[in-house]
Amino acid sequence: MATVTAIIGSTVGLHARPAAKFTRAAATAPVDVTIALGDGEPVDAASVLSVMTLGAQFGAEVTLRAEGEGAEDALRGLAELLTTDLDEA
Repeated sequence: MATVTAIIGSTVGLHARPAAKFTRAAATAPVDVTIALGDGEPVDAASVLSVMTLGAQFGAEVTLRAEGEGAEDALRGLAELLTTDLDEA
């Protein structure tokens, strides 16, 4: 199983617009991806509601996990996305 950590770069955290942008990207990944805040329970990274309920704020560390062919590349891309300010217009 591939695992990557990332620091949330959106100033508003993973709320509304940033969560929607992230989950759209996760949904297009070739593997199922989960995201967890700190040591919390992982949730489906393609579910906007699940991602928003994490309550991940700016600067929080999240862990992405996936298994299968292309998992490492998918996680690297998603982690890079999370480090940017996804709430920019």
